[in-house]
Amino acid sequence: MLAVVLAIIALPLGAGAVCLCLPARLAVGVTVISGLASLGLVLTLVPHAAAGPFSDLAGYLRVDAVSAIFLLATGFLYAAVAVYAVGYLHARRDLRYVRRCCAGVNVFAWAMLAAPLMGSLALLWIAIEVTTIVSALLVALDDTDAAVEAAWKYVLIASSGLGLALLGTVLAYYAGAQVLGDHYDLAIQPLISAGPRLPATPVRLAFLLATLGFGTKVGLFPVHTWLPDAHSQAPTPVSAMLSGALLATSFYAILRFYQVAVGTLGTGFPRATLLAFGVASLLLAALYVFGQRDLKRLLAYSSVEHMGILAIGVSFGAPVALAGVMLHVLAHAAAKGNAFMGAGVFTIKYRTKEISAMRGGLAVLPWSGPLFLLAIFALSALPPFGVFRSEFEIVAGGLGAGRYTGAAILVVLVTVAFLGLATTATRMLLTPAGAIPARGEPSAWMVVPVLAGLAVLVLLGVHPPAELTSLITHAAAELGGAR
Repeated sequence: MLAVVLAIIALPLGAGAVCLCLPARLAVGVTVISGLASLGLVLTLVPHAAAGPFSDLAGYLRVDAVSAIFLLATGFLYAAVAVYAVGYLHARRDLRYVRRCCAGVNVFAWAMLAAPLMGSLALLWIAIEVTTIVSALLVALDDTDAAVEAAWKYVLIASSGLGLALLGTVLAYYAGAQVLGDHYDLAIQPLISAGPRLPATPVRLAFLLATLGFGTKVGLFPVHTWLPDAHSQAPTPVSAMLSGALLATSFYAILRFYQVAVGTLGTGFPRATLLAFGVASLLLAALYVFGQRDLKRLLAYSSVEHMGILAIGVSFGAPVALAGVMLHVLAHAAAKGNAFMGAGVFTIKYRTKEISAMRGGLAVLPWSGPLFLLAIFALSALPPFGVFRSEFEIVAGGLGAGRYTGAAILVVLVTVAFLGLATTATRMLLTPAGAIPARGEPSAWMVVPVLAGLAVLVLLGVHPPAELTSLITHAAAELGGAR
């Protein structure tokens, strides 16, 4: 499997480098090939990851069930966005822009695919830092004042957060060195195994700093403030990857520190910390989805909501809830990718991101209109989509573990967020307008990946494949659900 892991890392990075040198159309084609091939390579890892963790290159690379879940989310979005970009970039006359966008998407995907494969906390921090650098450049790609300002704000806040995460990583090294010796290199598995023997105070501080620091990239309250601006100003393919993959990849880093903290401190403190961050994030997002004027900002606040759901789900700690969290990572990636790709079609068709200017969407966009409505339904946890199944499992796990208050708060706030999303979608799609654009889709390439995402959402909600169910079960056990 070493060859597969190395190919997953090398392919998108090589594609990114090649795209800078190729004509624009070839760069788009290379991106599509790299995205689809990367997804295929990730899929080959699933049965091996479900069978048990394995590492290579002296432990620098490591794959287990938890990391495979996040690889699947990123791999699927990478492939979907690569196909979507064919239509999105078709009308662009600035060929330098097209090459930069393709190169950036490939390198961004490379960093997010590399992060879950890292075998040590130090390498994981570096990979997350690389995602910041690349994604900040992509946010500013349109070169407008608003885009540059959003990118600058993102860099300042994310860098501050990652500075805290680096301090947490140093404290984790200190704690590990007390037991494993000065030669300890921050490898993840030895640190988790040594959890019961680690000193409690540095582990507690490391977990707090990591949650706050990496939580900046996740978009947890109160360090989420960069997220609405960056998501709204980035090119649509980048927005989809930011929301569906980057936030989840950063949450993966928190989960690794969570595993160490649970082994050392027990479940009380880590779960209480995640519950506090999760409830605050969900409350903020549920309220802020009302009254948004910019469509992509609305979806950005929805991302904050779903990251809060992940944090709350982990705080419940029950096996069913943790399995729901793992499923939610996948379902949210597909649903939010669909929503942003649909939003991109609307912004191209109506030539604006203002929700008030978008009316009669079902009549104007025969495919993207209904698909966007279904994406909103999926994000709102309506059946038969995967988000409904994952949130149902999280709530069921919370109730089964006696976390009645947390489960009730989750249900109430998710319902409030649904009302906000549904109100906006109704205005955009069903409200008639006097003057609307001509009926028709900007490009079939912008519809195909959304149809694929819809199929994935239905599959996850109705009957996930046996191999995926096994992977999710093993991931929940690795996070502590088997205890």
